[in-house]
Amino acid sequence: MRHESGPSDGQPVLASSAGASPALTPSAATAGTATASADTTLALPGIGRLLRARSFRTPQVLSTARAGKIALATIVGGVLLMVLYATHAPTILVPRSSQIFASWEAGPLQFVLQGVHVGTTVTSYSLSALILVLLAAYGVALTALRTLSTRAIVITIVAANVILMLGPPFQLTDMGNYLGYARLGGLHGMNPYTHVIGQEMHDPIYHFATWDNLHSPYGELFTALSYPLAFLPIPVAYWVVKVVTVALSLTFIGIVCWCAKRLGRDPRYAAVLVGLNPIYLVYAVGGFHNDFFMLVPLTASIAFLLAGRDKSAGAMLVVAVAVKFSAVLLLPFLLVAARPTRRRIQVLIGCALAGIPLLVMSLLLFGFSIPNLSQQGSLLTPFSFPNLFGYFIGVGGGTSGILRLADVALVVVVIILLRRDGDWITRAGWATFALIASLAWVMPWYVIWLLPLAALGSSERLRRVALGLTVFLVLVFLPSSGKVWSLVNFNPLDGSAGQASSALQAKLSSYSAASSQQMPGTKP
Repeated sequence: MRHESGPSDGQPVLASSAGASPALTPSAATAGTATASADTTLALPGIGRLLRARSFRTPQVLSTARAGKIALATIVGGVLLMVLYATHAPTILVPRSSQIFASWEAGPLQFVLQGVHVGTTVTSYSLSALILVLLAAYGVALTALRTLSTRAIVITIVAANVILMLGPPFQLTDMGNYLGYARLGGLHGMNPYTHVIGQEMHDPIYHFATWDNLHSPYGELFTALSYPLAFLPIPVAYWVVKVVTVALSLTFIGIVCWCAKRLGRDPRYAAVLVGLNPIYLVYAVGGFHNDFFMLVPLTASIAFLLAGRDKSAGAMLVVAVAVKFSAVLLLPFLLVAARPTRRRIQVLIGCALAGIPLLVMSLLLFGFSIPNLSQQGSLLTPFSFPNLFGYFIGVGGGTSGILRLADVALVVVVIILLRRDGDWITRAGWATFALIASLAWVMPWYVIWLLPLAALGSSERLRRVALGLTVFLVLVFLPSSGKVWSLVNFNPLDGSAGQASSALQAKLSSYSAASSQQMPGTKP
């Protein structure tokens, strides 16, 4: 993980040389930002270098204005086609739709393809092909970025997000769980950190949840914010979550673009790299995940630090941590960036100002119970890096020893990155990649934790890694990927660790009174 910096590293900077931009404060400059001049002409990043290796050359036709426009249109059209297909009838694209698929879940576009019937196998391969088309269009959009206008990019991102909002949540969604925990605590008076969704099995939301026997792993602030949804009709609460999630998605992209401009980078690059990523669209926005509740305050903390508002930076980061604990990884890098020492003190004061009332709120609502990260952290997904490592070295997959080794490696990597000089955002990006690589339970949308840091950092290698991770996660999570791996008789979960994880996952997904009595802190 050698740190790289400087214009020769492919970082997008203002097209000029000496002096700092009037938009950059001295504090931002000391935080590892790029230098810029008063000239406001923006130079695009080395996209060609990013997407071209010595082993192959990108065809010139892919970098033309026509190719760029076709790519943007393909992304919007692909997203629309996916939503139309997901709404017309129960499919494998929408979890549990074969059991229950209410009209309010299907959305207003459900009648467009009504009467179309496609088999499960054809659906699986067709949807996989469509996701691969979106991935290819994303690559073309990056290649032809120099020809794309800000207006065209903004329209594409907004259109894709709005279209996704009109459809049901796609595969791997946790929407039902969010509402399940909200109603468990807000409506039924049971602490989501000591009770499970299965204990409200007579509530209609039970049929939409996927983790029936799992104590909530979600942060206290997110859980508290979800409680008011419990008093709304389920269809209304469902649409509130969707609208808010899409609004946060667009806000997140806006903050990333503001940071890019502040750093002297082209905001179009940040917008395309983050907002048109197929995983971002299909799994993160399409699944309406709560990661946006964390990413908005997290990127806001970066924006505040760049603007010299150190207390606000610290406060926003604590808000992000209260939504999802993984955001805490950014804190040491914020402190590294906040120089001199008085600025670091201001960041810590901001952390305290936000942390104290959040702690009081948590104690009042949940007592001393905390999110259930331990059980989720012990579950394995087939293609998480620790499980693949354990599988290929012949120890049975992601065993407890392998997972402890991954945790130690993460700590070592973070310490090394903190001790090195250079761009702090790039170092935070490498730490985030190390975090994703250390996790036993990896979902495709985790890549959106890395994308904004890759877009804002100075390392071309980090951007390549972010794109490589995107391709890897797209391929292993395709709807048809399970069929493909079974054809070649490859199952990373057939080891001892994988089998134990599968058994635990089945237990956590299926509630019974007997299993509840065995779980500490629960009541039947």
